Amino acid sequence: MTDAPPTLPSVTTPSAVLERTFGYSAFRGQQADIIDRVVSGGDALVLMPTGGGKSLCYQIPALVREGTGVVVSPLIALMQDQVDALGAVGVRAAFLNSTQDGQQRRDVEQAFLSGELDLLYLAPERLRVESTAALLDRGRISLFAIDEAHCVSQWGHDFRPDYLGLSMLHERWPDVPRIALTATATPATHREIAQRLDLGSAEHFVSSFDRPNIQYRIEPKTEPKQQLLKLLTTEHRGDAGIVYCLSRKSVEQTAQFLVDNGIPALPYHAGLDSGTRARHQSRFLREDGIVMVATIAFGMGIDKPDVRFVAHLDLPKSVEGYYQETGRAGRDGLPSTAWLAYGLQDVVQQRRMIQESDGDEAHRRRLQQHLDAMLALCETVECRRVQLLAYFGQASEPCGNCDTCLTPAESWDGTIPAQKLLSTVVRLWRERHQRFGAGHLIDILLGKRTPRVIEQNHVELKTFGIGTELSEQEWRDAVRQLLAQGLLAVASDGYGTLVLTEASASVLDGSRQVRLRRDPVKQTTRAMRTTGVDLPSDAQGLFERLRAWRADTARAQGVPAYVVFGDSTLRGIAVTRPSSLEELGTISGVGAKKLEVYGDAVLEVVGQSAVTAA
Repeated sequence: MTDAPPTLPSVTTPSAVLERTFGYSAFRGQQADIIDRVVSGGDALVLMPTGGGKSLCYQIPALVREGTGVVVSPLIALMQDQVDALGAVGVRAAFLNSTQDGQQRRDVEQAFLSGELDLLYLAPERLRVESTAALLDRGRISLFAIDEAHCVSQWGHDFRPDYLGLSMLHERWPDVPRIALTATATPATHREIAQRLDLGSAEHFVSSFDRPNIQYRIEPKTEPKQQLLKLLTTEHRGDAGIVYCLSRKSVEQTAQFLVDNGIPALPYHAGLDSGTRARHQSRFLREDGIVMVATIAFGMGIDKPDVRFVAHLDLPKSVEGYYQETGRAGRDGLPSTAWLAYGLQDVVQQRRMIQESDGDEAHRRRLQQHLDAMLALCETVECRRVQLLAYFGQASEPCGNCDTCLTPAESWDGTIPAQKLLSTVVRLWRERHQRFGAGHLIDILLGKRTPRVIEQNHVELKTFGIGTELSEQEWRDAVRQLLAQGLLAVASDGYGTLVLTEASASVLDGSRQVRLRRDPVKQTTRAMRTTGVDLPSDAQGLFERLRAWRADTARAQGVPAYVVFGDSTLRGIAVTRPSSLEELGTISGVGAKKLEVYGDAVLEVVGQSAVTAA
C-alpha cells in the first residue's frame, strides 16, 4: 500500500514550477537569470550548449506569465515528441503544422483562443501565413521563443531563409518578450543573430560551451567501417548513437555493414521517402540501443538524452557543424564519445566541393574559412577541447579527457619532406606541364616503379626515390597536413590534382619551417563507461529492471522512453531505492505529474527488486 503524492505549494514562481512540474530542486548556470529576464518582460539572446537546459528558459516563463508561449521551431518532425514530453509533466502544449488535418488544426486554434494552452509550437514558415498571424492577434501571447536561432545566420551552418522574416515578431507584437536560443554561435554568428532578429535591446547570456562529459577523439582514417565497428563493439555495445556520413550511398552501406555485424542500425537521408524517415526517427527515439547512420539531414533538435556516442566517418564542413552534431551525445550529462575518422581524401574532397559550390566568391571564402578552422582542430597537437572552445571565443585549460591529452601527439620538423614533395609538384609542372594527385606524387617520392610511373617516364625526375625516409602512410599524413596548412592546394580541374600556393615559395627557399603532427601509436583508449556508469553493483540489477519497465511503459503510451524518465533519474532511483512516494518525489527529474502517473508502478519495481535480492 503506497501513500498519497505529497502536497506541493501552488505554482506561482519559477522555482516552484521547476520543482513541482519538472522535478528539479535548483536551476543550473544562468537559467535563473534568463528566466527572470523573460518573466519580467525583457528580451533575451541565449547561447547555451546542447544539454545545458535551454528549453526550461522559455518553458518556465511561459508557465509563469499570463497567456500562451509561442515557440518557433524548424523541427516539424519532432514537434509531436516535444509536445508529448511536455504533456508527461502536465504542461498543456500543442503544435500547428502541415502534418495535421483541418479538424486537428481547428481544435488547436480553439484551445489557443480559449487560453487552454501553455505552449504552442510553430514552424517559421507558418508565421509567414497571414491567417496564422491573425490567429495570434486574437489570443494572448506570453512570449515568443525562437529555437535554433543560428538558422537566421548566413555565417552559421544551418541557414534557413524562413528565419529571416522573424523580425516581424517585434514589429507586430512589440510588447511581447522574445527569447532567441542556440547551442552554436561564434562571435560573428552571435552578432548576426542579434541584428537579423532585431534584438538590439536584448540581454545576452553566453554560457560556457564546454561539455566535459564528452570525450573528443580524432584518429587517422584507414579502414573507417572497421574502425567504427571496433568503437561500437569494444566501448559502446548496446548503446544508442549517431553515425554521420557525407553521402547517401555511404549512409546506406555503413548501416548495412553494421547490421551485418550484429549492430541494430538504421539509415536516414533526404533520399528516403518521408514515411521511411519518420519510422526510422521514431524507432531511434523510442527504442534503446538503436544506431542511426545519417547525413546531416538528421539530428537538429533531437532531445534523446541517452545518445552515448556520435561518430563521423567523413570530415564535417565546419567547427560549428561538428560541435552541434557531437553535442547530440550525452545530453543527460553521462560520459559519451565524439569520434571522428579523418584522412587525406577528406581534405581533397572538401576543397574540391568548395571550388565547385554555387554562390559567389565571398560565399566560397566563408566555406574555406569554416574548413580551415575544422582542419586546425583535426591537426592540433594541443588539447582538442581548448581548440574547440577557443573557436567560440572561450579560453580554457587542457581537459585531460580528449585523445591529445590522453595520448599526446608529437610535433616534428617536416621542412625537408615538405620541400621534396613541393619540388616534385614544381618539376612535374615546369618540365612536363603535368599535374597529379597525392597517390602518384607519393609513388614518385618512394621510387615505386608502378605502370603509371613507368608510362609517364617519371623515373627520370630528380625527385624519384628521394623520399624513402617516410612510409606511404607517413607521406599521406604529410600531404594532408600541407593541404591543411595552405602549403598545397587542390587544382580546379575537378580531378583532385595538387598545385602550389603562394605560401609554398617560402618553404622551398628555406625561409619557413614546416611543423607536422605525428599521430601516436594508439593504445586501446580507456573504454567509455555506458549507462551503468558509477552504479554500485547492488544497484545495477534494479537499474536494468527500471529500464525494462520504462521501455514497456513508453511502448504502451507510444512515446520515447526518455519522456517517461531519463537514465539519470532511473539511476537516482536505483541508488536510493525509495520506499514511498514522498521519497520518490525527492529524486531529480520526478515532478508532481510523473509522481502521480508513474509513482506506484516505480515503487512496485523497486519492491520486487528488493524481494528478488532477498
